[in-house]
Amino acid sequence: MRTRTARFWEVDTLRGVAIVMMVIFHFMWDLWAYRIMPDLVLYAGFWKYFQRTTASLFIVLVGVSMTLSYRAAIRSKGNTDGLFRKFLLRGLRIIAIGVAVAVVMWAAGNGFAHIGVLQLIGFSIIAGYPFLRFKWLNLILWILFNLLGGLFILISKLNLIHTTWLVFFGLTPRFYAPPDYFPIFPWFGVVLLGIFIGNMAYDEQGRRFPLPEWGDFFLFRGLQFLGRHSLLIYVIHQP
Repeated sequence: MRTRTARFWEVDTLRGVAIVMMVIFHFMWDLWAYRIMPDLVLYAGFWKYFQRTTASLFIVLVGVSMTLSYRAAIRSKGNTDGLFRKFLLRGLRIIAIGVAVAVVMWAAGNGFAHIGVLQLIGFSIIAGYPFLRFKWLNLILWILFNLLGGLFILISKLNLIHTTWLVFFGLTPRFYAPPDYFPIFPWFGVVLLGIFIGNMAYDEQGRRFPLPEWGDFFLFRGLQFLGRHSLLIYVIHQP
């Protein structure tokens, strides 16, 4: 029996917002890369925080969506049999797409992304499965991952790392500057935060909170369409 995850308009809408933000940031990157706006500063100030907000929204929603699939399985079958296999296959597929994107970027001379956002999402869909049963533990782990992520950044700045084998965890050698970098610390913690939010906000019956049914509003419908096709848009939107 196939489990169908219930769609919640607010989740798809927020994912659509993240897609629009991503396209805006990448458009600004193109303006900088093609020397149309050569003095544009993308990785400091406003645009740095814009990009981090975009990524955080995407990654939080990964955790929220995982909880919705988990709840849908329990609602429809009374158990989660076969759900991990579904997560495993989806995670591996997204990792494979992420590696393919990284190879294309490397071939174009942009450096190699050992763990870009797609690799992180694919990993998180698999590794996050055991945490779907928990609520407050995920919040605690999010804090811990943030603390360790900050510590690893400090260690990296002290020039104590001389290998790329540890970049997956957030420990980088000097001058390591990939085009896309989302290490497990702290970013897997953001997925766990999303699982916490999902478990607090939704149960097997649906939302735990009142929300107007604004999903048919034309602007939100457009964002929901983008949100439902976020992976495809991510792959094809950038030349």
